[in-house]
Amino acid sequence: MICFLLYLAALGLLGGTAATNQIFTSSGEMDITSCPITYYGQKYDKVYVAFESNTFSLCFNGSYQTGIKNDCILMSGGTADRGGLSVFTKEIPAGSGVHRLLPNLSNAGKCINIIPLKDSQQSEIQQVELGNFGSQAILAIRTHSGYTNLDVEADAQVDGVSVFKQTYQAAETNLGVITDVSGCRLAGVVYKTNTTVSDLTTCTSVMCDFSGVVTVVNDCGPMEQCQGDGSCVFKTMCTVTGSAVINIVGRVESVPDRCGYTLVGPSVIPGFKVLGVFQERRRKDVSFLERVILQLDSPNVQISLEQGGRVQLDEKVLKVNGSAQVVHGVELSRDHRGVTAQLSKSQYTVHVLFDGNTALIHMTGPTETAVQGLCGNSNTPLIQEKAAEHSAPGCGMEYAEAADSNINCNRTTDWCNLLKEAPFSACNEHIDPEPYMAACTHTLCKYPAVDGLKCQFLEAYVKACSLHSNVTVDRWTTKTSCPAVPRASCQDRFCSDNEFCGERHVGYPRCLCRAIFACKYKSANAYGEPTECTKKSASVTMANCLLEDKSINYSFLHLNDEACKAEMDELTHMVTFKFNSSNTCGTVVMANNSQIIYKNTIMRRNLSDSGMINRQIPVHIDFSCYYAQPEIKSLAIRLKHWAVMQEMTSGEWKYNLTMKAYSDAERNNVIQTDTDIQLDQNIWVEIETEGLDEKVVVVVMDSCWATDQPSPSGSLRYDLITNGCANPADQTVKVEGNGLGTSTFFSFNSFQFTGSSADIYLHCKLELCVTQSNACAPICNQGARRRRSAFAKYEDKNPALITMAWSN
Repeated sequence: MICFLLYLAALGLLGGTAATNQIFTSSGEMDITSCPITYYGQKYDKVYVAFESNTFSLCFNGSYQTGIKNDCILMSGGTADRGGLSVFTKEIPAGSGVHRLLPNLSNAGKCINIIPLKDSQQSEIQQVELGNFGSQAILAIRTHSGYTNLDVEADAQVDGVSVFKQTYQAAETNLGVITDVSGCRLAGVVYKTNTTVSDLTTCTSVMCDFSGVVTVVNDCGPMEQCQGDGSCVFKTMCTVTGSAVINIVGRVESVPDRCGYTLVGPSVIPGFKVLGVFQERRRKDVSFLERVILQLDSPNVQISLEQGGRVQLDEKVLKVNGSAQVVHGVELSRDHRGVTAQLSKSQYTVHVLFDGNTALIHMTGPTETAVQGLCGNSNTPLIQEKAAEHSAPGCGMEYAEAADSNINCNRTTDWCNLLKEAPFSACNEHIDPEPYMAACTHTLCKYPAVDGLKCQFLEAYVKACSLHSNVTVDRWTTKTSCPAVPRASCQDRFCSDNEFCGERHVGYPRCLCRAIFACKYKSANAYGEPTECTKKSASVTMANCLLEDKSINYSFLHLNDEACKAEMDELTHMVTFKFNSSNTCGTVVMANNSQIIYKNTIMRRNLSDSGMINRQIPVHIDFSCYYAQPEIKSLAIRLKHWAVMQEMTSGEWKYNLTMKAYSDAERNNVIQTDTDIQLDQNIWVEIETEGLDEKVVVVVMDSCWATDQPSPSGSLRYDLITNGCANPADQTVKVEGNGLGTSTFFSFNSFQFTGSSADIYLHCKLELCVTQSNACAPICNQGARRRRSAFAKYEDKNPALITMAWSN
């Protein structure tokens, strides 16, 4: 606070235009719209004044109350109990006496709010002045010359916290005191104008300029992290998931083909590179990271992190487990998260975690260094980062496929945007979620959300946050219904080069055909290569992944002679049937115009899943030296009604009951009467009620079973659900939400009765359960799949029974 004689006319009394006076007694709300004040960075057009216990308060966010956050100026007021407000408009040019006294004051003055404080006799005791200097402001206090013993204590507060507090002697205030009440605010902290404050713990500097504008400067570079003592170290992260490469500065690069690319060049650790090889999966136009290669110049070796958690040193498979082992300076280990590889050299460390879907590349060192490759911060064209030695011929060809009509991109975008919400928001200040959201949306708007892909991008973000910033995102799996313990589900499952590990049924990973590989066979309605013939022998080679796509288990197949089975190549997963003159396998030999024709048939053993039903498509493939067109007798079934509805009466409850079948787990795609359903196809059946109060009563699906007759008591019967629980003998049956509300659903794989082509009728019996004093949900366990031995329910005089039928 600087003391000076207010010879500048108390900042307004020597000329200028006065506005209409406002007066108050004890307290009041004063309008300063004509001369607003920017008090420590916050602009106000009202002040609230009051006298209490010899203290005068001037506040900006309502009347002063002890303990309440507010912007206030408190000062001792002597015997004053009333006052007024006059606004004087007067230009005070920059460079004036006021500016010389307050060096941080850079703007010209525009107007003055003058508040005289008086006692009950209308004698003026003190005068308070607030000056408008644009984005800055000043406070002046003067005590009337007749009060020579009145000391003044002034307290300037922001959000209820004192930012300046001082007691002035009467001799000072008789002459007049003045101070600058300008500044900036940031996160609840006030900064004086024209100051810079450094925080060593965060390596940041906060600058408050003359205009009250605050700027935060990070003293560490974009690839550095603060050590908490003002020093910065090189620490950055690159994430590769799907076809997206999220580089160290948050830029997303999408790989459009199936080639190899340099992810991290040798600039971090000389003689060391990290490369990524991409491949297609279900669609030809979307690529995924297939493997990560660590390439060392000295010695000239490469370590390949493969699918299934396999690690290869050149062509040799290494046994890697939880105990770290060092191979040519690279530390390798493997756990449920995937394979970890780490190389430290010249004070720099490159750490790679690969789970078969996502590669997290973490780099640290003493000082910031340039990073080459797709993970780097340069704008090098994608083509220049292609690794020719890891790119197969033709890998650069790009494909275009029709859009998937089942994908709702708006819904996908909402899903990906969860990364900005809790609990993911706990990581937002450490890892920018925008690149991950962009990669997630770009992929899932084009590629179906299968094989765990829906959760893959969320998991990649969570892992990146944990690895880079040691921040844990709690309960994210609960919010998203993603697997509670994310893990590499395809570990120890090794597919051929023409396959990838995916899920035909949720939770059951297997090797599926890559789209480009399968395309050449599917377009010809074939399951493998043409018949290969010699003079007295023949062989047929088929792709096992194509057979499994049709629910054909190759181990159940044989030739005319049941002892002649297929042989699978462990490397390519191609299945071969063959016979020759020494082992004819029941081959039929025919002569025609001096030509010998060898003919055999690939067929399926007559087995059923449980003796009564089967889910294996009949197979009958004839092949010979001259006719190799395979024929599979595929069987499709159709629902007779796309939905079954009926009105039910159950004592005092009347309600409508509906049964519908769907082809997807989200139950968006209703199976229509003209929809072909393949044997062993997953079907979801939803039973829904209308008219029940779910606060009082819920529906319990007691049992569901299939018969070959319309009557539910038909002699040929196959149980899907008994006592509210899935049939333990049929692993395809899943029951959801039973006894938890007024609707429930279950899923199973379609079937036919063995040796029968008759229609199949699905019957379900439902019961009502009062929820107010009873637990209604059946209790099932994996072993016995039992439900609660008893639960209180409404005693139905007419139990609910609903039936749906399908035809072969």
